[in-house]
Amino acid sequence: MDAPAGTQIAARLGELAAAHAVPGAQLAIHHDDRTRTWCTGEVRHGSGEPMTDAHAVPVGSITKVVTAATVLALAVDGDIDLDEPLAEQVPGLAVLPDFADTTPRHLLSHTSGLPSDTRESALTSATTLRRLLHDSASGLTPIAEPGTAFSYSNVGYLLLGHAIESVTGMDWAEAVEAIVLGPLGVDTRFVVGRHASTNEVVTGHTVNRSHGSVRPVAQSLTALEAPAGALAASAAQLVRLGRALAGAEGNDLLDPGSLKEMRGAVPSAEPFGMADGWGLGLAVYDSAGRTVVGHDGTGDGTSAHLRMHPSSGTVVAFTANSGSGFAMWRTLADDLAELGIPVAGFDPVPRVVEPVPVPAGIAGDYANGDTVYSVIPGVDLPRLTVDGEPFADLTPLSGLRFAMRDCDTGETDQVGRFLADDSGVPAWLQVGGRLARKTTAAFAAA
Repeated sequence: MDAPAGTQIAARLGELAAAHAVPGAQLAIHHDDRTRTWCTGEVRHGSGEPMTDAHAVPVGSITKVVTAATVLALAVDGDIDLDEPLAEQVPGLAVLPDFADTTPRHLLSHTSGLPSDTRESALTSATTLRRLLHDSASGLTPIAEPGTAFSYSNVGYLLLGHAIESVTGMDWAEAVEAIVLGPLGVDTRFVVGRHASTNEVVTGHTVNRSHGSVRPVAQSLTALEAPAGALAASAAQLVRLGRALAGAEGNDLLDPGSLKEMRGAVPSAEPFGMADGWGLGLAVYDSAGRTVVGHDGTGDGTSAHLRMHPSSGTVVAFTANSGSGFAMWRTLADDLAELGIPVAGFDPVPRVVEPVPVPAGIAGDYANGDTVYSVIPGVDLPRLTVDGEPFADLTPLSGLRFAMRDCDTGETDQVGRFLADDSGVPAWLQVGGRLARKTTAAFAAA
C-alpha cells in the first residue's frame, strides 16, 4: 500500500465517522507484509481525548472467535472431542435431555438448535455458568435438530465456555488468556467479571440520527455471559489475532487442519443475512471470486469487524465506539476493496430494492427460546417488534425476504426472511441469523 493510499484511507475514515455520527474509530490493515493503523475521533463523545491505536474497544461477539480457538486447541490436545455429544464429555449437562446429542461441532457452527439467548430470570438468579445454562436451556423446545439448520446462539457459546472451564480447571477468562491470547501475543481487556478492567475500555455510544443525539452507554453484559462477548481490543490487536487464525504466522496453537475447519463452511449452516457460510467459529464471505473469513461484533454502543483473506495473508480490523459503526464499516469495506485490499464487506441489502406486495400470512408471533418476534401489520409497512419493543419496519422483497429499517437509527442495513412450511405458509422467521418458529397468527393478515 503506497503513501497516497494511506492518506486517502485516513481522510475517508474521518469523513465516514462524521457522516455516521461515530465519536471514534480505529482501522488496522495487514497487507503486503506490513501492518498499518489509522484512528479518528475521541474515546468518549465530548471528552476531547483522542482515539489511539492502543485503546481497547468492546468487540462483542468477536469474543466467540477466541472461545472457538480455545475449544479447537483443546481438541488438538485430545481434551475435547468435536464429534461426541458434549453432555458425555462435561459433567452436569445430562440434565438437558433435549440437547443430549449436541456436539461441540454443532455449537461452534451455530447448528445446535439452541435458542439465541439465556433467560432473563436465570441471569438474575444464577451464580455459576453451569447453573445459568441449566436454568436457560432446561425445558426449552429445540429450534431445530442438531446439525440441520443455522440459528445463531449465544447460549451455545456459553456451553463451550462451560466446557473450557470444566476441562481446564480454570475460569473462562484465565483459560483463553493462557491457551490463546497469551501465546499469540494478543493484548485484550475484559469488560466484565473479576478480571475486568473497565477503566481501560473505551465507552460505547448510542446514536439516534433522526434526533441528532449521541449518548454514552455502559456495557450490560453479565459476568456469566463472558464467553460470548466479554473481550475488548484495539483494531491492531484484532489484526494480530486474525493473522494467526489465517495461518499467516506459524504458531503452536492450532494445526493446519484445525484452522481449515475453523475457516471452512459447514454444509448445514446457512446464515442468511449475516454471511455466505459458517465454519467452526468464523463466518465465511464469498466476494468477487475470493473467500474471506471473519466475524462481526457489537457491544453496547460499539461495533467491531474482523476480516481475513487467507490466500494473500491480508487482515483488516475495524472498531467504532458507536452502534452506527456497523453502517460505517459497510461503506468503508467497499472503499478498501476499490484500493486493492482483498477484504470486502458483506452487504446483505440488495443495491436495487424492488419491493413486492406484503405476502399473506406473515403476521403473528415467532419464538426463539423466550424471545418473541412479532410481525404487526402497518399502514404502509409491517413492523417487527422484539419482546414488544419496536425493532424495524419491513420492506417486503421477492422470495419472502425483507429489508429492515431500524426504528432507532433509521438505517436500512439488514435483511431477513420468512421460511414457508410444506403448504407454502410462512412458518419461520430468520433475523440476524436467528431462527424463530411461528407460534400464533393472532393478527389480521398483513
